[in-house]
Amino acid sequence: MKAIKRRMKSVESTMQITKAMELVSSSKLRRAKERAEQAVPYFHLLYQTMSEIAAEAKGFHSMYTDLREQGAALLVIIAGDRGLAGGFNINVFRRADARIAELEAQGREVVLMTVGKKASEHYAKGKNRILGTFDAIAETVTTYATLDMAEHITSLFEQGHLAMVEVFYTNLVSPLTQQACDMKVIPVPYMLEQDGPHSLTAYEPSAEAVFDALIPKYLSGILYCAIVDTFASEQAARRLAMENATDNAKEMISDLSLRYNRARQASITQELTEIVSGANAQK
Repeated sequence: MKAIKRRMKSVESTMQITKAMELVSSSKLRRAKERAEQAVPYFHLLYQTMSEIAAEAKGFHSMYTDLREQGAALLVIIAGDRGLAGGFNINVFRRADARIAELEAQGREVVLMTVGKKASEHYAKGKNRILGTFDAIAETVTTYATLDMAEHITSLFEQGHLAMVEVFYTNLVSPLTQQACDMKVIPVPYMLEQDGPHSLTAYEPSAEAVFDALIPKYLSGILYCAIVDTFASEQAARRLAMENATDNAKEMISDLSLRYNRARQASITQELTEIVSGANAQK
């Protein structure tokens, strides 16, 4: 019985930890969702403005809309910073790894930029060159931080080192569902295909110059939203994992309590039997 009681105390202690982690993840998830929702209107307006510029200007042409034969493919891979979230990071790694293999089969060099400790650990020993690692920034990430990242990326693109940029992240579909996603960010030829609302706006010095100047902010917005979305997804996955762990602990405690009570009842029955037997022997 002592062993069962010790086991019960151990499970109860673990359950307190998992319950606390579940509550913390719920709080972080709520804040992350609020941050993402607050950012969407600004970046949607920025995207709309860029689409309008490309749609209005006759013969519009930008380096950011050209498909390049030369240059590496940059994959920005965003994952979590901590464990205890089930298989949260596995799907985005599988998606990114499949894309790396596809691009390399086409003869394209692939370079990486990782966001999140788990991403940097996963790709640290790989063969692909890593241009930058950004660990433990997701919870407090700002648009200033993502703008620095975006300006570094666009600088490499303008110098001809990169031909394309893609972002891999996890989308929070619902509190119970997270989906690995990828987004082709640069080049952006699809903007030329959209029929945005036309206006009489004049762009100085040119539509192309204004469009190119907005690219770092556009990329910064995508990175910011993808990082916040991934962080929210990580918290949702961890909350669910901790909720399941707490439920399992409750079931285990219930089972151990039943075993303890049965053992205690058997012990009492044994003692009573011995007392009765002793009393009968004295007659």
